Amino acid sequence: MDLSTIDSLLATAPGQIAGAADLETLDQLESVLVGRRSPIAELRKGLGQADPQDRPRLGQALKAAAETINEQLDARRVVLESAAEEALLESDRVDVTLPAATPARGTHHLITQTMEEVTDIFRSLGYQIESGPEIEIAYYNFDALNTPLTHPSRFQSDTMYVESFDAEARTGGDELLLRTQTSPMQARYMEANPPPVHIVVPGRVFRTDTWDATHSPVFHQIEGLAVDTDITFGDLKGTLAHFALEFFGPSAKTRFMPNFFPFTEPSAEMHVWFNDGWLELLGCGMVDPNVFDAVGYNSEEVTGFAFGMGVERLAMVKHGIQDIRHLFENDLRILGQFR
Repeated sequence: MDLSTIDSLLATAPGQIAGAADLETLDQLESVLVGRRSPIAELRKGLGQADPQDRPRLGQALKAAAETINEQLDARRVVLESAAEEALLESDRVDVTLPAATPARGTHHLITQTMEEVTDIFRSLGYQIESGPEIEIAYYNFDALNTPLTHPSRFQSDTMYVESFDAEARTGGDELLLRTQTSPMQARYMEANPPPVHIVVPGRVFRTDTWDATHSPVFHQIEGLAVDTDITFGDLKGTLAHFALEFFGPSAKTRFMPNFFPFTEPSAEMHVWFNDGWLELLGCGMVDPNVFDAVGYNSEEVTGFAFGMGVERLAMVKHGIQDIRHLFENDLRILGQFR
């Protein structure tokens, strides 16, 4: 048996092993050098044909050659595994000094913020917050609030009726509708509670308005009501002037212009001086005695005032918003400005 092949293999193997750049190449080289089809394996198969006296020497030489090459392979494998691990750690490295990812912070919608701000102002004055049904009957939405059958607000051109509507056959009172204001809670609350009354009623209301820059068929309103034995129009003006100062700031001024509302007498609209101009903000007035009579109060003994304001209008005036649709389209580029 010629052992020159082994000598040649031992001479070239170290360079080949050292040149293996990665573990996959090293595994392939191991198969070539000491695998089942390697020169060492072929020589082992020929030991049976060798002279019996030479077999021990030849066997030991093959064994020694295989061990030497395996040791070299193992040593290179350790180096390559360490390098691969370092490369993996480097690629997966996390810089703990970088700022952590911060999730997007949510906030209340501007309409909700405005309602909370307004109700907090009146809560600080001793008012309590009430709510009522959005689907009303005509009695509470109109009749109990001194609104006659002939009033334009009762027609389909202004009001959304839930059931079929017959303008000629209607008698008022039991027709179902989407409330056009939060004022029905005036009657509902006074029916269930004796005076004194100090409430504000925030909520969603509905009217058949055209969807444009200043109108929406769905919007929000805050109604206020104060009833006691000696309430005057001066109390109304003082209360709303205080509200304007709290909501718009110390530079806000108010003025009251005569107007007409079915459920108040006398009635007025309040204007606020804000951003160098007068702005119509809300309607108000002293509660009409007919409203007290409808809910069982003695109109000879009690007086009161009521007011109603649109939440969207308050928000638009205070924040300089020109289009009411921005408040309903849920564009985060706009809503995110009012955190």
